[in-house]
Amino acid sequence: MTSMPEPTAEPMPEPMVEPTPEPLAGTGPTIPAGAGSAEPAVPATSPGQGGAFERRVRAVTPARLFLGRSGTSLRTADQLALRADHAAAQDAVHAALDLETGLLAPLGDRFGLFAVGSAAPDRATYLRRPDLGRSLSAEGRAEVARRCPRGADLQVVVGDGLSVAAVDAQVPALLPALLDAAREAGWSVGQVFAVRNARVGLLNEIGELLDPAASVLLIGERPGLVTAESLSAYLAWRPRPGHTDADRNLISNIHARGVDIPQAVARILALATAMRAANTSGVLVKEDPAGPSALTS
Repeated sequence: MTSMPEPTAEPMPEPMVEPTPEPLAGTGPTIPAGAGSAEPAVPATSPGQGGAFERRVRAVTPARLFLGRSGTSLRTADQLALRADHAAAQDAVHAALDLETGLLAPLGDRFGLFAVGSAAPDRATYLRRPDLGRSLSAEGRAEVARRCPRGADLQVVVGDGLSVAAVDAQVPALLPALLDAAREAGWSVGQVFAVRNARVGLLNEIGELLDPAASVLLIGERPGLVTAESLSAYLAWRPRPGHTDADRNLISNIHARGVDIPQAVARILALATAMRAANTSGVLVKEDPAGPSALTS
């Protein structure tokens, strides 16, 4: 019987080895992989390290740039910072406005600041029903009508909006500076009050109820992962029901790394002055480097 030839063994292919990625220029030294780890070295970047380009970028933005990695994931420190900022944003949205024991309490003694509610009875309803935040509750409307004189040149209102943290961080310094500067400029100032569960559209009802010339709503902005403490100032000239964002002006990003308090006060009063000169607000009143001015047709 003829024996069958033994099969010839085929050589095994060489294992593929991914090259270790080269670190970007200016991103600092590399962190060697741990003992027994198959992970490549990872670029390590922290503020103060890196090249001139990175330092210039970091000086003008807090955005998450030039982050290192561990394998395919963020490094632990960066991941923890991201989760902490996300938690701060959630807390800012769900927190309650506190005028009695919080950072705003001294404003009650100094300016008689009081709070009323919008038509949204609680925070959960406010988040589901934005329309209810655009009007006062029946009790709130009666309280404002009773305690606030009509016809002021400037009516300032504080609204929690989507970030109580922003109100707590900015309003204790901004409100006194704004009211003092407005009085020094000759504006008659209405009784300031706060609205819980507030939306920007409240300006329309406030204009109808109190008939101020200019209304300013200081309201917490939707928090992000860079800051949960950013405040906006919405301005409107004689707001009435039916007015839209096209009839309002906005100064946003009032916070430590954005528009500071002195800048915010100056810009708010400059816009109010331009609105008075033009007898209107909104898209016909613009800010420019030389200061806000009304557009001419």
